Amino acid sequence: MAQRRSAGHVDSGSGWAEAKPRTSETRLARPRAILAAVDATHLPANQDGPPWSTSDSLDELARLADSGDIEVVRRISQRLPNAHPRTYFGEGKVRELEQWMEAEECDIALFDDELSPGQQKSLEQTLGQGKVVDRTQLILDIFAARAHTREGYLQVELARAQYQIPRLRRLWTHLERQRGGTFTRGGAGETQMETDRRALKASVKRLEQELEGVRARRTEQRRSRHERWPTVALVGYTNAGKSTLLNRLTGASAGARDQLFATLDPTTRRWNLAAGQGALLTDTVGFIHKLPAALVAAFRATLEEATEADLLLHVVDASSPHAPGQAAVVLDELEMIGASSLVVTVLNKTDLVPPDEREARVAALKATFPDGVLVSAVTGDGCAALAECVRAALSKQGSLAERSWEHV
Repeated sequence: MAQRRSAGHVDSGSGWAEAKPRTSETRLARPRAILAAVDATHLPANQDGPPWSTSDSLDELARLADSGDIEVVRRISQRLPNAHPRTYFGEGKVRELEQWMEAEECDIALFDDELSPGQQKSLEQTLGQGKVVDRTQLILDIFAARAHTREGYLQVELARAQYQIPRLRRLWTHLERQRGGTFTRGGAGETQMETDRRALKASVKRLEQELEGVRARRTEQRRSRHERWPTVALVGYTNAGKSTLLNRLTGASAGARDQLFATLDPTTRRWNLAAGQGALLTDTVGFIHKLPAALVAAFRATLEEATEADLLLHVVDASSPHAPGQAAVVLDELEMIGASSLVVTVLNKTDLVPPDEREARVAALKATFPDGVLVSAVTGDGCAALAECVRAALSKQGSLAERSWEHV
């Protein structure tokens, strides 16, 4: 009898991708998961305006799960001022989650926040080793699966190693019973954990050194390009249509798929803006709500394509009901990485807005983004107006006038 198994996963080192297969069904199946989130009633002091709703965040987590080839079977949440520092949920809610996982035959509980090592250890004591996955671990695994170049691989591996280091103790609790007597320190578990910790720290140091080399090469390439041509970078929320827009504007054939984090590696192409005038347009990795800080730091070499550009095209998914919140996430992340270039907002995917909603949706978007340019990367509508807007912006700051347009 064929067994259920997990397929197509890259394990970040915490065990969920190695969950044992179940034999209750005769068909191959994706891992089954329950989504879990704290509906926090306390608004952080540094958060302006209404918080990102728990329902919206869980919708996005479900999309991330689907990108990670995970089947979502149920959602569970609890209203608390903040997540419990030891158990995330209250103890009663944790027991309820345990019961639902057993009833639904779930492989993993997928939490909508980055769990502390202590929270993860406590939850696994109830739910089972390898069955607790947090949002950060899932995003790291998706990035690992999508990394197709040496640069992308190095950046993902650095973020994964940094994520694993503080969680090593949890991974070696099964060896604690092998420790020595009353007056013996350490033991097999402690020795192995320290060995792994040293290996991971050495790996982090090696990866950082290699990425410094990557960063230096990218800096030199940008300097060479920047001396001759104006540069424009596409930034935006993941799956806002940046790669499709790059293809439409430049005639490129960059991979563009309807999935989260389809693009990890920058792609640069020539964009003809007008007769004798043009720019180099670069696609960049997308941002997302609760993007792991370690991942942002690891992708510094890639994200510098945005910080060093003459102009940023902020691509917003106009068809998404969450467009304002997604745009706010992107602008916050750009500020954090030090991107201070002029920003032109591009309201993309207008072809996906239902005709009966178009007038109201456009009015709402224009109220939030009064200078936004409406386009459809799929149909090409609005792209000529966008090119003229970019040409005018670059001319105003002198980028076009100071450089001759040559073949790239």
